[in-house]
Order: sequence, then C-alpha cells, then structure tokens
Amino acid sequence: MTGQSDKKLLLAGNPNVGKSALFTRITGVHAVSSNYPGTTVGFLEGWLRRSDDAWRVIDVPGAYTLNPTNEAEEVAERLVNDGADAIIIVLDATALERNLFLAFQIMERRLPVLIALNMVDEARHKGIEIDPERLEKLLAVPVVPTVAVTGEGISRLLDRLPEASAGREVPSSREDRWAAIGQVIEQVQKVRHRHHTLMDKLEDASVNSFWGLVIGIAVIAASFTAIRFVGEGLIEHLLDPLFHRFWMPVVNAVSNFFGGSGFLHDIVAGRMIDGSIDFEQSFGLLTTGLYVPIVMVLPYVVSFYAMLSFLEDFGYLPRLAVIFDALLHRIGLHGFAIVPSLLGFGCNVPGILATRVLDSARERFIAATLISVAIPCAGLQAMIIGAVGDIGMKWVAVVYGTLFLSWLILGRLLHTLLPGYSPELIVEIPPYRIPSINAMGLKLWMRVRGFFLEAVPLVLVGILLISFMDAAGITAYLSRMLAPVFSGLLGLPAEAAGPILLGILRKDVAVGMLATLGLSPAQLVVATITLSMTFPCIATFIVLWRELGGKRLAASMGIMIVSALTAGVTVRLLLSLNV
Repeated sequence: MTGQSDKKLLLAGNPNVGKSALFTRITGVHAVSSNYPGTTVGFLEGWLRRSDDAWRVIDVPGAYTLNPTNEAEEVAERLVNDGADAIIIVLDATALERNLFLAFQIMERRLPVLIALNMVDEARHKGIEIDPERLEKLLAVPVVPTVAVTGEGISRLLDRLPEASAGREVPSSREDRWAAIGQVIEQVQKVRHRHHTLMDKLEDASVNSFWGLVIGIAVIAASFTAIRFVGEGLIEHLLDPLFHRFWMPVVNAVSNFFGGSGFLHDIVAGRMIDGSIDFEQSFGLLTTGLYVPIVMVLPYVVSFYAMLSFLEDFGYLPRLAVIFDALLHRIGLHGFAIVPSLLGFGCNVPGILATRVLDSARERFIAATLISVAIPCAGLQAMIIGAVGDIGMKWVAVVYGTLFLSWLILGRLLHTLLPGYSPELIVEIPPYRIPSINAMGLKLWMRVRGFFLEAVPLVLVGILLISFMDAAGITAYLSRMLAPVFSGLLGLPAEAAGPILLGILRKDVAVGMLATLGLSPAQLVVATITLSMTFPCIATFIVLWRELGGKRLAASMGIMIVSALTAGVTVRLLLSLNV
C-alpha cells in the first residue's frame, strides 16, 4: 500500500502503556517486523487507510526518555528525530506524571502530535480521575481517552489525526520540565482513596523479596509444564502424524527416484536407516532438514511464545525480571535474561534469538553462550531422563547439578573477564491487566513467522553442510583423531567419540547412541555431561553464527569446548573418589 499520499504515523510511549494493543487496533494483523539498521532492536510496521490517505504506522520501541540509556531508547530517539506526519503519544493514565516526561521531550521537537490517554478504565479503578479536556487546553494538542484492549476511543482518536499539532512550547531543561509537569498534574488529576483489591494484593506480593520468589518459581514451573504439555501434544498428536501420513510418501517417491542410495540421494532424502527413511536420523534436506524445525522445534516455539505473550500482556514479566535480577547480575546479565534462558529449555534456537531483548552485545554474548553450554533443550532433556534415568535418578541429578553449577561458575567467570558492565535493570512495573487476545495473537504470529524466516533456512544450510562433511569422510576422520583425547581425559572408550561429535547434528540422538555402548554409570554420566555442554546442535550453531558473528562464535565455541572438558574431567575424578 504505497503512493504519493502515503504518510508516516509513529506510536510512541513508555514500555507497557498499551502501544502494541493500540497498534493492533489500528492496523489489524497485517504487520511486518523490522530491525532498525545497525541494531538488533525490532519494531512493527503496519498500514492504516483513513479517507484518501494511507498511513505507514510504526510502533516505536518503548522508551522512558529520548536521552538514551539503552539500545531500544536509541532506536526510539532516531525514529522520533527522523520526523513523521503525526505522532500519537500513548500515555498510561495510571502513571500520568512519569509518562508526561517523554511526551514533553517529543513536544520539544515541535512535531505534530496528539495524545492517546490510554487505560482510563484502570485509572478509574485505582481512584484516579483525569480531566482530558483540561489536559488538552494546557498542552494545546488533541487528547483522547482510550482503552486500547477494548477499542474504546480509538475511532475518535483516528478522526482527530488531522488536528495533530506541535502544541505549547515546553521547558527544555530537566528541572523546569518536571516543574511544568507537576503544574499540569495539579490541574488535571485527582486521586481519591480506594481499598486494595485482591489484584492489588497479588501485585504487591509478586515483588516481595520472599513471596515474589515463591510466586516466580511457581509461575516458571507452571509455565514450563504447560509449554512441555502443549509442545509434546502438538508433536505427538498433530505434526508427527501429519508428516508421516502426507510427507513420507513424497520423500519415499524422491528416494526411489534417486535409486535408494548415492550422494544426491543422501543429500536430498537422507541416508537409509535400517532400510527405510527416518525423519530424525536420515539428515536429508527433505527429511531431517524440515522435520527438526517444523515438527520438533516449532511446537515448543509456539507454546513458549504464547505463554511469553500472556505473561507480558498480563504484566507479570517485569516482576519476574526484578525477582531474578540480583542473581543474574552476578553473572553479567540483568533480570530480563531469564526470558531467553527459560526459552532455551524448550529449544536453544528461539532461546538464542530471544537474547535480542538484552541491551548490550556483551550481555547477548554471555547469555547465548550460557544457553548453548548449560541449558539442555526439551529433546536432550527427554533423552537424559530416559537414557541416564534407566541406571538411576541419582545419576540424572548429577547431570543436572553439573549443568547448573557450570551455568553459575561460567557466568561469573565471563562477567569478571569480559570488558564492559551489565547495565542496571530499570523497568516500570505495570499493573496487572487482562490481556487482549488480538494483541497476543499478533505477537505470536510475528514471532512464529520470524522463526520460520530466520531459523528454518539456517537449519537447511547446516544440514547440507554436515551432509557434505559426512560424505567427504571428515566426520569419521575427526572421530578417529579425537578418540585418544576422550579416552585419556574422560576415561571413555574410543567408540564414544563418534556419538559425542554427532551431537552437532542431534544431541538427543547422540545420547541414545551412548546408551548402547555398554558404558558404566560413571562413564555414561561423564559422556552425557560432555555431550550436553560441547558443540551445540547444528540449528543452534547456525543461529549463533547469525547472532554473534564469526569472531564471537569462535570465542563462544572455544568456551564451550573448554567448559565441557573441564566439567567432564572434574566429574570423572569426583566419581572415581566415591567408587
């Protein structure tokens, strides 16, 4: 939708003021996600048709100030400074004073603005009364009360787009600006006493040092259980049967076309496993290349992002970040790193992609490396519990305990040794609110589409690369060359080198292969720990390359290898002392 009458409309405001819900109301679900050039910060773009004009609507990243303190605020400043035909400043009516600071900064630019005084329903529930007409006269710009999640006031807001104006001149120095904001608040806002509701008490409890931690652990446990239940359900009852019923005949036809064997057959359809095609182990472009991202990874991506969107829109996610901030700061991260870390337990690929929510390249490197080293994906966890659990759950506890300690120790070392610092967590705690289904649906669609566009092609490229390496004998050569290292350092038989190296293709399959080698319990535990912490699977490897770049990927891989060998040798020695 382009033409000479195209205009640009920005939606600007603090985080958690309802911009995403307003964006969805204005544009529907027809939106695209873009990264601002030179950054990892994304924003949404959509289109609005109003009279004879087509508006390109941009959802500006949430910002508290246009004097940037992080990458998201840098992008917000650039988008505002680039100018627009109109800017809708979205204000949270329950926190008007804080929100007006950013509004005044935008008005200093003398751009045409109008104000959406959002969440006026929540303000009323909190005993906050705001006079929008008086606010409009004081600021000399259109002010429209709205409730974005229900659509209240949206039509009137859009009708007043032509009235957008630069408004009154506002003070430029910080002290004078706050003084002017205070004068505005005195004239437009009244607060009456109200009793705490059950929701208010829950809000207070969820940031309490003790109950907040209890609630946080309960939410994480419940979320993870729901994600596993939905993900495994989609795999077992929907996607896997569909693949075998409708896609397997196509793959078999391709396999027969290529004669059932040969180089091209193995590249396209994959190797025959016990005389037939196996979607998980054949490693062909049409088999493992599609089955892994669509059947084995996508269900966890969908279920996790659905849960993440709910927690975001409900208002709990900032509270979770605050609760875990103290722990994560000790390893060079801030509280929001809990999000990609949790996602990694479903699948490392979306976990790595989710590190984009972090503010600095240093934090993203630490988080991505820790996810790759010490957070087992759902498939790997299933094999750890199945294969290692067969010899006793105490051995499973040893594996998970080692991974957790490695996460803590490695994180602390990286925090100490890498230059730079972890920025403080500065986040506004929003009130709890009932999420908008439409807004959640748009977020889920954009994130799942982003996964398809970014991860699936990378997995296909990785499968192709590994297939060439296997056909050329490189994989077998590396197994033979590294066998003495595994035997000498880790006390493993030479044949264990092959499965551990195979982990770069599929770690869960590799654990299954280790279980067939007749290893002692101690050897199986050491081999599983080493496999879990060393080379990431090919999908994660490719995404790491995409997110970190060649140099940082090489550094991350070096850290993984050293960490895996150190943990493996340490566990071997400790277990030998107890034998």
